Order: sequence, then C-alpha cells, then structure tokens
Amino acid sequence: MQSVQSRDDTRDTALPGYAVAAIREEGRWRCARLDAATLVDLDAAITELRALRSTGAVVGLLDVDDEFFVLVRPSPGGVSLLVSDAVAALDYDIAADVLDLLRVDLPAEGEDGLWPEGDLGILSDLGLPADELEVLVGELELYPDEQLAAIARRCGFGDALAEIVDAR
Repeated sequence: MQSVQSRDDTRDTALPGYAVAAIREEGRWRCARLDAATLVDLDAAITELRALRSTGAVVGLLDVDDEFFVLVRPSPGGVSLLVSDAVAALDYDIAADVLDLLRVDLPAEGEDGLWPEGDLGILSDLGLPADELEVLVGELELYPDEQLAAIARRCGFGDALAEIVDAR
C-alpha cells in the first residue's frame, strides 16, 4: 500500500474545475457554488455540504482539474462518496482522501486504466440507478464536466447546475 504522504501535497494548489452543491428541498432543486478549497480538501467539502443543513438531499459535485469528478453526499450516519477515477489518487490529494475514507488502497504507481471507486448507488434514490451511473462514469470520451452535466440532467437539476457553472 502506498502512503498518501509520499506524494506532493496538492491541497495548497488552486485547481481548475468547479465545486457545486445540489440541494433538493420541498421537491425543488437549487444549486450553489462551493468554496474553491473544496476541490482540494475533502474535509472542507464535507463540512461545507453539512453546513447547508437541508431537510432534503444534498449532493456535492466536484469537477477536479477537468481530470475526474467526485460526488459527495453527507447523511446523518456518515458520507457517501464516489470518485470517477481511482488512479487520480496518485496525483490528487482529494482523490486519495476519498480512497482513504473508503478504506481502499491507493492504486500502484504507473497503474493504467480508469475505474470508479465508491458508492455507485449514491444517487439511486434521486433517479440515477447504480448501473446507469457506472455507464456514465465509463464514458471515456466525455470530460468530467460533461459527465456531471449528464448526471445532473438525469437527477433533475441539469438547468440549475448549468446556471451556476456557466456563471463562473
């Protein structure tokens, strides 16, 4: 198992991409921009999402460096996570932190391929079954922002996400 500490720390690096919270209350979706720190610090993302204190669903959508995405869904009993590319953990602290919370070993150095790690059923109750999410994650010709847009459309908040992302 590779140590997370052996890599260069990316937590102090501003990364391209976006971080958005999708919040469902009283049957309606709205989206809000999250702090840029949530792209590099999983704890910051979880803390900021929990602070929203919604009575409905809250999902964090993180497009990290236009390389991969992370879905974060806090619940009273913990947090559900999905990283679209487990191999990203070799280069990005936030992806390594996801694997750490999931208790999954880091991929071997030089590992090829792309595979998701985490809860593929993270959005099942919101209209996106695990098998469909797995297909979306596996669409290699799509960039992470396109994958997240497709996820948002399928769950019913595509327009709200586009409004936030297009305004950045």
